[in-house]
Amino acid sequence: MKQTLNREWLLGLALSAATVPTGSADLTTTISSAANWGTWEGFGVSLAWWAKAFGTRSDLADIFFSTEWTTYNGQSIPGMGLTIARYNAGACSWKTVNGSAMVVSPDMIASRQMESYWVDWFNSSPSSSSWSWSVDENQRNMLSMAKARGANIFELFSNSPPWWMCLNHNPSGSDDGSSDNLQSWNYDQHAVYLATIAEYAANNWGVSFQSVEAFNEPSSDWWNGKTGTQEGCHFNFSTQATVIGDLRTELNNRGLSSTLISASDENTYDLAISTWNNLGNTATSNVGRINVHGYQYSGGRRDTLYSLASGAGKRLWNSEYGESDATGESLVTNLLLDFRWLHPTAWVYWQAIDGSGWGLIDGDNDNVSLGAISQKYFALSQFTRHIRPGMRILDGGSDYTVAAYDSTAQKLVIVAANWGAAQYLNFELSDFSSPGVSGAVVPRWITQVGTGDQYSSHNDTYISGTKFWSYFPTGAVQTFEVSKVVLLLWTEDRYDPSGFRLDSDKG
Repeated sequence: MKQTLNREWLLGLALSAATVPTGSADLTTTISSAANWGTWEGFGVSLAWWAKAFGTRSDLADIFFSTEWTTYNGQSIPGMGLTIARYNAGACSWKTVNGSAMVVSPDMIASRQMESYWVDWFNSSPSSSSWSWSVDENQRNMLSMAKARGANIFELFSNSPPWWMCLNHNPSGSDDGSSDNLQSWNYDQHAVYLATIAEYAANNWGVSFQSVEAFNEPSSDWWNGKTGTQEGCHFNFSTQATVIGDLRTELNNRGLSSTLISASDENTYDLAISTWNNLGNTATSNVGRINVHGYQYSGGRRDTLYSLASGAGKRLWNSEYGESDATGESLVTNLLLDFRWLHPTAWVYWQAIDGSGWGLIDGDNDNVSLGAISQKYFALSQFTRHIRPGMRILDGGSDYTVAAYDSTAQKLVIVAANWGAAQYLNFELSDFSSPGVSGAVVPRWITQVGTGDQYSSHNDTYISGTKFWSYFPTGAVQTFEVSKVVLLLWTEDRYDPSGFRLDSDKG
């Protein structure tokens, strides 16, 4: 959720780097049966802002949260099967309180104003008149439809505290963009707000939030109340640490001790590293998962952030990603980099519906109008429909390959991409005790970025000994599902979660 200038500058970094095959010679990659980069939790999407506009559309819920094929604008569309939904706790309300009212930035975009449940500071009781639980009906409705279609992990997140907690009463940020905007006497009240929503949702919405995130890109300096187009708030390290402690207390006081605190949803991998290193031991001990946004694209030290997370025993999510490349090439490039170096256990797209290439479906949230399905939608579906929750993420052996293993079904899933000249890509499975049945069909699905195949399936690929291969046109993203693949027995308990062998005994 960046200001446009920053988004476009960062997008240029992604488009300037190619990390998948560019040569014309055939390439072979060996899939490792030993590596274990974690148990996959799922792909997801944030509900703000598109669900505010389109939260009554059951066909959109089908498209994003089921794996069923749905008719959209006369076209049959494969459901993405997203299983994670991030719900935004709003900061806006239009109630004048003792002569005070919310200050609105002159550049504010109306569809990005999310309504707050806590409308004034007189009473913290959720049953009092200081709270309005009827607002934000559309986003809440999409949350319920997501759950009904199989989504099973939910996160509550905040872009800004409610306006009346802000120093300038503007939930778009401080007057200079780089100063804290949460009043110091309301640090604990911000925690009360989020914990109360989490408790209310569990008791009244039938939704239990796995995690709560109190910040959104808190170290960034573009949250300026004079020019902001959305909700946002700067928090320095010490303020974040205080709020994290307060939030842990408030969740525990409501019987939500198992609800994780995630932090800090920084804009880039490098900012996330800096923030984590400066939060202090008390705050980091209260954080159950590190969240980071993927707006550094091809830059940044994904590997360093992963090392910090694994060293601290924390899970790691890419909790927000987006860009304006509707072809899908940038998305696939950066998703492959995340799997290769960041090793998240979940990955969340930002705007499911938006204009200028940002949306998976082109649309206008202000005018509540919809356009065509983006080619980016089909490219992402190559991952979301096949790499499913509970799978073990393996080492694909190259920068252009992702591999995941379903131990129950004994199924290996491979997703690979080719940006260069058309060529054959070979996949070697000799590292597995059973690499599938020689001669067996390997179903494949193909999407071509930009134009061409959207999501077509084929049964023309076969196992030959311990390998198979497939022809990749330029710009092709393909998924393969190999049945009857068995991991070497000793890999299950003789490797640590980082994929390093613990001993040399295969016993």
